Amino acid sequence: MDIFQAIFLALLQGLTEFLPISSSAHLILPSKILQWPDQGLAFDVAVHVGTLLAVMIYFRQVVGDMFRGVGQSLVERRWNSDARLASAVVVGVLPACLLGLIFDAFIEEHLRSITVIAATTIGFGILLGFADWRHNRMSRSIPSLETVEPVLKVTLTAALLIGFAQALALIPGTSRSGITITAALLLGFSRDNAARFSFLLSIPLILAAGAMKTCQLMMETAPVDWGVILTGTLVAGVSAYLCIHWFLKLLDRIGMMPFVIYRLLLGGLLLVLF
Repeated sequence: MDIFQAIFLALLQGLTEFLPISSSAHLILPSKILQWPDQGLAFDVAVHVGTLLAVMIYFRQVVGDMFRGVGQSLVERRWNSDARLASAVVVGVLPACLLGLIFDAFIEEHLRSITVIAATTIGFGILLGFADWRHNRMSRSIPSLETVEPVLKVTLTAALLIGFAQALALIPGTSRSGITITAALLLGFSRDNAARFSFLLSIPLILAAGAMKTCQLMMETAPVDWGVILTGTLVAGVSAYLCIHWFLKLLDRIGMMPFVIYRLLLGGLLLVLF
């Protein structure tokens, strides 16, 4: 992999990791259309580290409050709002972790085809569009829904339901951020809070995925091009950070429909080309 390919793939990973448009649908295109070589395990670890750093830096205040809240609640033996948010994040990632361990081999063998990726890109894109349309309709009839309530009010029941929706992202093409935002909107979250809770849920999942890939990497003997690795980490991190910032800034203004239309076009392109 040359430096141009590394920059392009890291940029693609950084942007698609948090937008509701499916990273797997995008990362399959360079290898199929341009015949680029597999990016390799070391590069996978690098871009995961970059996106993890981006989301943790962006939400550093919230993450710090959660850790402090858990510690304080253990000392005082009284559950506080920050500890409740931390518990909601933990509950929200459990379904994906457990179902991933159970079905990983099946998904790897049967669900990584381009047809599946195209179908899920289109199908879950339509579901995202329905959730956003429903949100708009409810917001007009109940104006208070337009206000941004603190994400700290996420209940464990809502977190668990969003967590089961997140488990669907094990199927390539679904989009982790897309399906979690969809579920949150259907549960009555504002767009802003749906996105923020989705991004918080990504932290332990990206950390777990990065740890698994790092363990696999330690067993490999292939040489590592550290220039490409560091470039991938930096580009993925910066692009992911900017993506989170501008997505949250523009979300209430543009809604989800531009991403829905994009998903339909991308899924159709995959079906036509492959």
